[in-house]
Amino acid sequence: MQQSLDSMSDGQTIKTQNSAHTSLLKNLLTGVFFEPLLSDFRIIFERDPAARNWLEVVFCYPGLHALCLHRLAHWLHCRGVGFIPRLISHLGRFFTGIEIHPGAEIGQGVFIDHGMGVVIGETAIVGDYTLIYQGVTLGGTGKETGKRHPTVGKNAVIGAGAKVLGNLEIGDRVRIGAGSVVLQNVKSDRTVVGVPGRIISPKESASLSPLEHGKLPDMEATVIRSLLCRIEQLEKQLQTLEVKSHLQMTNDKGQMTNDK
Repeated sequence: MQQSLDSMSDGQTIKTQNSAHTSLLKNLLTGVFFEPLLSDFRIIFERDPAARNWLEVVFCYPGLHALCLHRLAHWLHCRGVGFIPRLISHLGRFFTGIEIHPGAEIGQGVFIDHGMGVVIGETAIVGDYTLIYQGVTLGGTGKETGKRHPTVGKNAVIGAGAKVLGNLEIGDRVRIGAGSVVLQNVKSDRTVVGVPGRIISPKESASLSPLEHGKLPDMEATVIRSLLCRIEQLEKQLQTLEVKSHLQMTNDKGQMTNDK
């Protein structure tokens, strides 16, 4: 009788383990893991005109490889697994040149174009369908703990070499110009350019597609042009005053001659 009960107990244990393994496999192959990767794969054909076929994308796109490894590392990190997620992240950095901490939250449909030198910190959050170019840093400042990395909204575009530093809120559809350094919160539908980043009117770039980040306004050039125009105006005013002064002196001399 006892042996029968033990065998039933063992059977239930095995059944429970098999059920747990099946549940784990389903989680990996459904919405938790597979669907975001499918979105990451599809968005490449929409965003990259050089993507010719699925074979090239699967084997030759480091951004996709980095996201695949990160999603696995993040899944393990969220379940309290130690060391292995960081090892996966390190391997991803070694093979792709893209460093994403396992704790970072990456939305679906994110496209990291080329990607060499991209760094995404532990508490960073990247919204769905964000476009990230090479050399981008979503980093922290100082040694503070807790949330210390940026939160980027959906459909944002972060240009090559841009740096977003600190616990900042970057809104949806924000465009950050190449080489910009963002140190303040940015509302949705804004454009940021320069060092440090300055928020400009969204009207000038609202109609641009995500790939046309090279057409963002050049704020430095605009300021320089306005200064040159102002200098030209001042020079003309100075020339006018010099002419008037010369005429006045000539009239005064003529008046003095007549008086004599």
